[in-house]
Amino acid sequence: MPGIDECLLEAMRLPGARGAALVDWTSGLALGSVGEFPGGDHEAAAAEAAEVARLTAEQRAFTPDGYDRHEHADGTAGPGAGVDPPVEDLIISNRDSYHVLRFVPTSFDSSVFLHVWLGRPDGNLALARIRLGEMAGRLVLG
Repeated sequence: MPGIDECLLEAMRLPGARGAALVDWTSGLALGSVGEFPGGDHEAAAAEAAEVARLTAEQRAFTPDGYDRHEHADGTAGPGAGVDPPVEDLIISNRDSYHVLRFVPTSFDSSVFLHVWLGRPDGNLALARIRLGEMAGRLVLG
């Protein structure tokens, strides 16, 4: 099971990858980052991506029916492990790139996401979504 650095290096092997980061969306801090980021500042990019992630994750309109932040993966209620993030991923596209934010299920509060910046001419959005989902499932935090 890969840790943060291994996961980010794997993300950089995606076609068109320009940069990758693991971000805590509650604090806006990058827990790790590799490659380039828009504006050249990975911390600013992490904080801005975290704001978008937080706004999306906290809106009931984007959560599954019956979603409860305090529900365990096995369906029982209460605080603790096994809470899935309310959103799987976000895709933001512009003229020259894609930003894919993949929320990571964790044993604590699921407040982290993988952010991959892909160049549009050589990026493969479908492949990125699939691979990021696999990486998020294998990522070991802690």
